[in-house]
Amino acid sequence: MADRARVLYYGLLAYQPDNLELLKSEFDVIELPTPVEDSDDVLAGVDACFAPLGYRFDSAKMGRCPNLRAIISNTTGVPHIDMEATASRGIQVFSLKDEQDFLDTITPTAEHAFGLMLALLRRTPWSFDAVLDGTWNRFDFGSPAMLSRLSLGVIGLGRLGRKLAAYGAAFGMSVRYFDPYVPQSAESPERIDSLTDLLALSDVVSLHVPANESTHHLLDRLAFTHLKPSAVLINTARGEIVDERALLQALEAGSLAGAAIDVLDGEYEPGFRAADHPLVGYARSNSNLLITPHIAGSTVDAWRETQRRVIDMAVLYFAGKTARAR
Repeated sequence: MADRARVLYYGLLAYQPDNLELLKSEFDVIELPTPVEDSDDVLAGVDACFAPLGYRFDSAKMGRCPNLRAIISNTTGVPHIDMEATASRGIQVFSLKDEQDFLDTITPTAEHAFGLMLALLRRTPWSFDAVLDGTWNRFDFGSPAMLSRLSLGVIGLGRLGRKLAAYGAAFGMSVRYFDPYVPQSAESPERIDSLTDLLALSDVVSLHVPANESTHHLLDRLAFTHLKPSAVLINTARGEIVDERALLQALEAGSLAGAAIDVLDGEYEPGFRAADHPLVGYARSNSNLLITPHIAGSTVDAWRETQRRVIDMAVLYFAGKTARAR
């Protein structure tokens, strides 16, 4: 249909088949593998464009899209999109950033954070490897303590931090949080006013803050000196929130008992190779660092629902039924 909006979709996003069918039923879809393959001819003809993480959608790219009316990104943050440029150009941004009621129903990231904590403390991956090697000895894999005897420090009591705090409380953990933007309430765990105090009090520290200028290297070399040597760190937020050199030094020195991370600094940069990352190298020969490849939000139903949400936003907008900017 000639009057349908033209949308540029990138194959690396790997949308679920039913969502791609919906997209193609509502729009004329142009598909490229990644934004690296963008051309002026293609960009000049699109009304909407997807925005994968790791590829900056800046004013220069918007300038190459004279007909652009909307940017689509099924992400909870939009650090890869120049929001000032979209506002000045009147371009709509359809993301999950302000979809709090919807996001409250999407739980896999908090679930994975809790699963990483259990796997690290109970040494599950390494005990499994031992069994595969033919060893059957429970005494090699004793956890330091029951969860009900440990304290959980949650940094950032937003949507995911609240969920993790509830999981910890359900397992009998003593839960505290640090978040300068969230006051103490009857429903919240104990609020700690100082990040360093929270670090010193916690057996497990879990990060749940967005990546921005104020949180870049929030856990730096000095912060690691406030942690108990028996403490462990969980990070399912963003790699750049942690000074990874300081983390590596703490693990090597034994001033931190362990870490479980789902994110690495630089993972969205073109040419990123996990095999070359210093933390991955350390994990190859040490059993106190667990790394997963940014799978915290990776359940098929979460993929399906978050992708569908932003497609529905775009469908309504181009049908003239909504014009709410994001």
